[in-house]
Amino acid sequence: QVQLVESGGGLVQAGGSLRLSCAASGVSYALYNMAWFRQTPGKEREFAAAISLTGVGQHYSDSAKGRFTISRDNARNTVYLQMSSLKPEDTAVYYCAADRGRFPEVRGNEYDYWGQGTQVTVSS
Repeated sequence: QVQLVESGGGLVQAGGSLRLSCAASGVSYALYNMAWFRQTPGKEREFAAAISLTGVGQHYSDSAKGRFTISRDNARNTVYLQMSSLKPEDTAVYYCAADRGRFPEVRGNEYDYWGQGTQVTVSS
C-alpha cells in the first residue's frame, strides 16, 4: 500500500506562485498514476492534474492548464504541483491521490489512496 503526505500549502496573493509536494511511502509507489484534486467547503471534489507512472503522461483540467504543472521524482518518491498565476478561485484544500487504473483518470472515486490535504488560500 501507499501512504501520501502533502505539504507546501499556504497563503499567497493573486498572481503569485506556490509549489505543493506529496511525499509517498511504500514500495509500490512507482506502480501508481498520481494526481492532485482540490476541494472547497460546500463544493464537490475537483480534479486538477494527473501524471502517469513514469511522468511522461500528463493531464490537466481546463482551469489548471497553462498555469499548473504536475511532475514526479520517483527516485525521491515525491509528486509536485507547481502553481503559477494563482487566482482567488484556486483557494481550496489540495489532495494528492494514487491510482492503479487507467490514465488519465479524473474521477476521484477511482483513486486508491489519498493524503490528508494541504490548504491553499489565494487573496485578492
